Amino acid sequence: MKGMVFTELLGFVEQTFGADAVDDLIEASVLPSGGAYTAVGTYDHKEMQSLVTTLAAQSHTPANELLGLFGQHLIGRFKSSFPDFFKTAATLFDFLESIDRHIHVEVRKLYPDAELPEFRAERIGDGAMNLDYRSSRPFEALASGLILGAAHIYGETVRIERSSHENGGEKFVRFSIQKTGAIA
Repeated sequence: MKGMVFTELLGFVEQTFGADAVDDLIEASVLPSGGAYTAVGTYDHKEMQSLVTTLAAQSHTPANELLGLFGQHLIGRFKSSFPDFFKTAATLFDFLESIDRHIHVEVRKLYPDAELPEFRAERIGDGAMNLDYRSSRPFEALASGLILGAAHIYGETVRIERSSHENGGEKFVRFSIQKTGAIA
């Protein structure tokens, strides 16, 4: 997992819980890296799981809720760091369709070793989409937060239902996304 996600998680923790919380989190987590992350480094996703599990215990907040909130934070940071990815899409659904066919292509050019999740988007009429998330890592709550945060960026409100599926032995999570309106 790319270090940028780790550095952004620690920034999210500091912003949400304070600087001391970051130190406490690193000290209490099992981290082969020692918690010293660089944005361009690559780290085992199990360190992210350890950080989130420890933060959940320390903050008395469910891990999936924390991952969702972090996802909403992270998409804002992505927009600041990579604004062109957001300018090419006019709507949330346009953006979600561009993840695998454009954004991840560009990420692989910069980081050939990046292990990226796969997103397959299918529109179901004007106001609905199924987005299938395939990953060897269990971060569907993070993906859900990214979707909610992206909806906010595009001035849209959505309802997301999440379900687990299997097709030919391949497991994936489906996000059924329904547009519910626009942000006033």
